Amino acid sequence: MTGHDLSVEDVAARLEPVVRRALPEYGLAPDAVLSLLNVSENATYAVDDPASGARTVLRVHRHGYHDGPEIESELAWLEALRTDAGVRTPRVLPTRDGRRLLALPEDGWPDPRHVVHFEWLPGVEPSPDDERLPASFELLGAITARMHDHAQRWRRPPGFARFSWDYEGAFGSVAQWGRWQDGVAVGDAEREVLGRLDATLRTRLARFGSGADRYGLIHADLRLANLLADGATGDVAVIDFDDCGWSWFLYDFGSAVSFFEHDPRVPELTDAWVRGYRTVRTLPAEDEAEIPTFVMMRRLLLVAWIGSHSGTDLARSMGAEYTAGSVDLAEDYLARFG
Repeated sequence: MTGHDLSVEDVAARLEPVVRRALPEYGLAPDAVLSLLNVSENATYAVDDPASGARTVLRVHRHGYHDGPEIESELAWLEALRTDAGVRTPRVLPTRDGRRLLALPEDGWPDPRHVVHFEWLPGVEPSPDDERLPASFELLGAITARMHDHAQRWRRPPGFARFSWDYEGAFGSVAQWGRWQDGVAVGDAEREVLGRLDATLRTRLARFGSGADRYGLIHADLRLANLLADGATGDVAVIDFDDCGWSWFLYDFGSAVSFFEHDPRVPELTDAWVRGYRTVRTLPAEDEAEIPTFVMMRRLLLVAWIGSHSGTDLARSMGAEYTAGSVDLAEDYLARFG
């Protein structure tokens, strides 16, 4: 995105010339039909090529989030997970001269805009209202464990670089998504409760520690919107690794319940996820007991994200109500862990 306060329509209008410029680099027809799928950190387009009849995906990265080497690192892990760990991820479709990452000029900006071309994967996002959701979470737990195992043993390529979702990267001096204090409808009363939550998270995360058995390379956005369930085959694909980086492995569960952390089924989904995870990888009881901390870490991060991404449809749909719900959840958490 060019700015988080821009509307989706403004972003689409600004980026379409960049996308059109990218099409011939991939051998796609210049009159290909573009459909904007999503605007979050980046803008993602479905591309329907009339010449071949094929549908693919173009992701246009926003300025200032990841540089070229960081994006190349993400793509390297995507490929390694698919080939080494059997995790279904989208294939990167290179340019005609073999590049995985394009850097294209954008009118009015000194820095190029990065573009990546992916295959189109079949499937739909699992719905929070689906009665089969516990089974989906059990499968997700097993997939997540395979990803964590792979991250621990994978020999990363030279120059591999991703940022960290540690305390500093989430809420401290770096604050990748901005300050939660600047979230929507965060007034004095909300700031007091969420401030106590912030302090408790900092203490508990430090106590939990970042040993190699608990902390490593993770997806960091394993919510339902980034899963594609293929009803024909039963396969589940993992997409959108744009936030992947260094954090606690259990943060991946916090991401899995993003935006519905208050749902009364979350304890059931937690049990299902843990059950699936343990079919692949050890999860000690003391680690399992800390899962609520990572749910609240993610929740507080999303308060910050909504405040700093006000132009997105998702942020506008959440707004003040999400902040109020976060305060309620924080009070419940602090009564147990504070």
